[in-house]
Amino acid sequence: MKCKILHESKGRLRIHIPQGRMTLAQADILEAYLLQLSCVTDAKVYDRTCDAVIFYHGQRDAVLTALATFRYQRAQALAPEHSGRALNREYQDKLFFTLCRRVINRTIIPLPIRTALTLCRSVRYLWAGLRCLRKGHIQVPVLDATAITVSLLRRDFKTAGSIMFLLSIGETLDEWTHKKSVADLARTMSLNVDHVWLDTEGGSVQVSLSEVEAGDRIIVRTGSMIPLDGKVVAGEAMVNQASITGEPLAVRKTIGGYVYAGTVVEEGDCTICVEKTAGSGRYDRIVHMIEESEKLKSTTESKATHLADSLVPYSLGATALIWLLTRNVNKALAVLMVDFSCALKLSMPIAVLSAMKEASTHQLLVKGGRFMEAVSVADTILFDKTGTLTYATPKVAKIVTFGGQDEAEMLRLAACLEEHYPHSMAKAVVSEAQRRALRHEECHSEVEYLVAHGISSKVNGEKVIIGSHHFVFDDEKCVIPAGDQAKFDALPAEYSHLYLAIGGVLSAVICVEDPLRAEAAEVIQGLRELGISKLVMMTGDNEKTARSVAEAVGLTEFHAGVLPEDKANYIRAEHAAGRKVIMLGDGVNDSPALSEADVGIAIRDGAAIAREVADITVGADNLYGLLTLKKLSDALMARIHHNYRFIISFNFMLICLGVAGILPPATSALFHNASTLMISLRSMTNLLEA
Repeated sequence: MKCKILHESKGRLRIHIPQGRMTLAQADILEAYLLQLSCVTDAKVYDRTCDAVIFYHGQRDAVLTALATFRYQRAQALAPEHSGRALNREYQDKLFFTLCRRVINRTIIPLPIRTALTLCRSVRYLWAGLRCLRKGHIQVPVLDATAITVSLLRRDFKTAGSIMFLLSIGETLDEWTHKKSVADLARTMSLNVDHVWLDTEGGSVQVSLSEVEAGDRIIVRTGSMIPLDGKVVAGEAMVNQASITGEPLAVRKTIGGYVYAGTVVEEGDCTICVEKTAGSGRYDRIVHMIEESEKLKSTTESKATHLADSLVPYSLGATALIWLLTRNVNKALAVLMVDFSCALKLSMPIAVLSAMKEASTHQLLVKGGRFMEAVSVADTILFDKTGTLTYATPKVAKIVTFGGQDEAEMLRLAACLEEHYPHSMAKAVVSEAQRRALRHEECHSEVEYLVAHGISSKVNGEKVIIGSHHFVFDDEKCVIPAGDQAKFDALPAEYSHLYLAIGGVLSAVICVEDPLRAEAAEVIQGLRELGISKLVMMTGDNEKTARSVAEAVGLTEFHAGVLPEDKANYIRAEHAAGRKVIMLGDGVNDSPALSEADVGIAIRDGAAIAREVADITVGADNLYGLLTLKKLSDALMARIHHNYRFIISFNFMLICLGVAGILPPATSALFHNASTLMISLRSMTNLLEA
């Protein structure tokens, strides 16, 4: 591609692409191409002028070479499905034409026609006010309709026109600001599914999601996210569709049932015939999820919204009272021109959406403002151990066999079972088998996953199970081979243990090293400093391992050998004591506790059902995101309180100045709309310093 350098300085280039017209799609493609270059730190493409501003590091020749080789067709796949450019263009044009119509009306159109146009435009606002009254509501449309009606009755068509012009500008800006906030947030989200199990004639094969085509059959098992839209062609599953419908209860999906990308299999296994490939409809569903999340208002937001609605009747009453006392219509109109509702109802959700977007830049996915408020006021946090306080990639340290079994064969069998389920312990077994180059054929029957217990299947007609001590010995009543009791008693307690049994007899114990996260102790201390007074660890692991982890990270309270229901019961007890609880977990077994907590926080690399049930997902490979989340939540609530105080005080001042005759109604309306826009734009700024 040919381009002309318009201006340059150290680390910055402004170029012009000599083409007649640049489409929005072409601008998106070029911008995406520039941003993915390793030498480019930032880039902005201006489609109207066919210009681009590029910030880079290193040699400028690398940038120029990349530009010279650029072709729209070759780079088309880099462009995002929704960039926001079209949305911005739509509202920029809408504002431009609104201003143009205003200028033409004031300078060219004759007065009689201008009056007629004012009367026509007023019908929409008057009807909105009447419709509001018919429903028994006295809200902002009633204020607007009253102000316009009074101006028309006074034959003050200029003021009526100015009011409607300002209302139109305000509506456009409000709508644009809100939609932009939603779109910006939606673009930061993804399903986080990289690979799927493809059902082929030769059995199930793991492939990249990008390789899947319409018509392919994929297998989705318990705890996994459904990555693509399609129909169930085999199996049966309970599917959690909360991300789409908002309903927390799982829905049974049988053969012929339709499933959607982003939903999660809670129980069962199913085979899906793909109808829509990656990306199809995903953005729209994410937008829907965000819009639904706006209903999860914080208590502070809800109070502000309720106050905004409750003040409207008082504004009408104050208008009537001032007119009765002064007989001055302009002073009475000054009250109508300023309403608290608009600013309160716009700035509060925008502040929340902006905070959610800022959280996403720190790899924190927040599903609603209510949860950020809950984080701000929480005084208790409950940690899972494996995959949470420890790394999500534990390693196999040792394999102890029993009954004369072969170590490699036992690892091969364990990996064959564990590879079907998303858990950090399972990943450790599979990784160790891969490291030893142990390959296997799918020789087992259907695999059954028992939450917080283990996996059960059959190999060559014999029942094979792998899981916890409780599952293998208490539930399944497996026995230790004769003469191996001493070896069993000597198992190293510092490791987590996975027990493998064949035909009811213990065959191997896989000792898993669960290394502590390097930042765990610092994060826990940081949470204490930020106001979290009670920090607790609960794990299904043994007492000795749990104690060593708790002591290492600085936790004084921990509980070992717990089941999923134990975690949920603990949270209920804390609620009964009047405490606000955060739960942090990553596994299927953490799901009940994540649901029970005031805020459930899941680790991105954990089970899909945990991410689905959780209110917040931490995507980084460390726990520092918890500190960022707490700081963001505190800063958000501070901003909401500040916005509330500013809106009330500033608009009250405008009313006073209007009643005193210092400001005419149109000027009051202008200042009111300007302040609403200002505080909304401020609410879109980052809460934390970069």
